[in-house]
Amino acid sequence: MYLRSLHLRYFRNYVDQAIALSAPKTILVGDNAQGKTNVLEAVELLATLKSHRASRDRELVSDRAEKGAILAEIERLGTSHELAVELRSQGRRTVRADGQVMRRRVDFLGQVNAVSFSSRDLDVVRGGPGERRTWLDGILVQLEPVYADLLDQYKQVLRQRNALIKAWDDSAETANLSAWDSQLVVTGTRVMRRRARLLARLQPLAARWHQQISGDREVLELAYRPQVPLEDVQSDGQTIQTQFWQEIRAKDAAERARGTSLVGPHRDEVHLSINRTPAREYGSQGQQRTLVLALKLAEVELIEQVVGDVPLLLLDDVLAELDLHRQNQLLDAIADKVQTLVTTTHLGTFDARWLDAAQIIRVEAGRLHAAASPSHSHRV
Repeated sequence: MYLRSLHLRYFRNYVDQAIALSAPKTILVGDNAQGKTNVLEAVELLATLKSHRASRDRELVSDRAEKGAILAEIERLGTSHELAVELRSQGRRTVRADGQVMRRRVDFLGQVNAVSFSSRDLDVVRGGPGERRTWLDGILVQLEPVYADLLDQYKQVLRQRNALIKAWDDSAETANLSAWDSQLVVTGTRVMRRRARLLARLQPLAARWHQQISGDREVLELAYRPQVPLEDVQSDGQTIQTQFWQEIRAKDAAERARGTSLVGPHRDEVHLSINRTPAREYGSQGQQRTLVLALKLAEVELIEQVVGDVPLLLLDDVLAELDLHRQNQLLDAIADKVQTLVTTTHLGTFDARWLDAAQIIRVEAGRLHAAASPSHSHRV
């Protein structure tokens, strides 16, 4: 897919700014806190309808306005589409595709696919299990938009079940809890099966990319470790449900004592290892960046395989932190087929091949200005 243009109205620190994207690579350069990341955040919202930086839409709308908008023109599988996300400081957002209001988010998700890579993604390696579950679920939403509704359904069931456990005081609650147990098992099994299938497809791709970037010196392994113990994580739904029920019964007393649900995919883990050593304990920050880079390239490849179109790649102030070898590995991997938006505070550490292929845009206080690249200039 290709993002042809982006228009931001009262979004973050942008009042009314349009960008025409005219090269395979777009480099947004400027000092910190000028609005570079806001551009990538807008693209991420088009892809996921979520922001990793804000939990409420009012945080996305400029202080001087009651509503903001992200407008985009994309080309997907040879066809052009116009997309719009209208945000309100008070009230619900509106999303449109080709002028038609999408009543359900699942109908809008999938219009744009994007893979983002920023310094926060190192938390996939260094952080706790929740970071890895969030990463995994984010990929699934792009591959299978209906998964977003399934995940919300599971979280709602979990909240209701937790509320009952905390309020547990008599046998009258037994029937109510049993009903929520059933829903937890059914929805949780669906979540687990999708996570297991995704890891099975992602593992060989990430391992190959990591081996290539590391110069055949390191072996990366990804493994799904569901909280519900299974002999085979690829088990059929009935087998998982049976084991799920057994685990709920086994943890009944512990759940009442702790006042929370101790069984289910909200406690899953994804194990990352390099040369059979846990990745969070392995090597330098540079080696951890290699791992994350391999994961991101695997995401790009898998999304292309599943949806039939190449996703956008969003690199937020991380390219300059990669050494020249890793920069070149990334450039060779994506070539011109992956449209890439990159933010940076300076151009000095970029390989000349990046600069020669790029549209360079200077960002200053929510304004975008065309900057001459070494071989050509582009329009904003």
